[in-house]
Amino acid sequence: MTTKKMNPDEDYEFYARPENQVPQGPPRRRSRMTEPFLVRLPPATLDEVRRRADEDKRSVSSWIRRAVEHELDKQAQ
Repeated sequence: MTTKKMNPDEDYEFYARPENQVPQGPPRRRSRMTEPFLVRLPPATLDEVRRRADEDKRSVSSWIRRAVEHELDKQAQ
């Protein structure tokens, strides 16, 4: 199966149709999270994190979690 990367307008049009709003497959459950904790970043760094999270269509929290997990996996090898 070949998938085409959609631009935001195509994405909107696709998901505006009711037939494309039906969940596919089993629900995905996130693992339990700890309590939130504060991390301070310089403004330029936070702007870049927000930009990259937006590019990946992720929340900032999800993007940071993935980046941390990636670094931990690298260190474990």
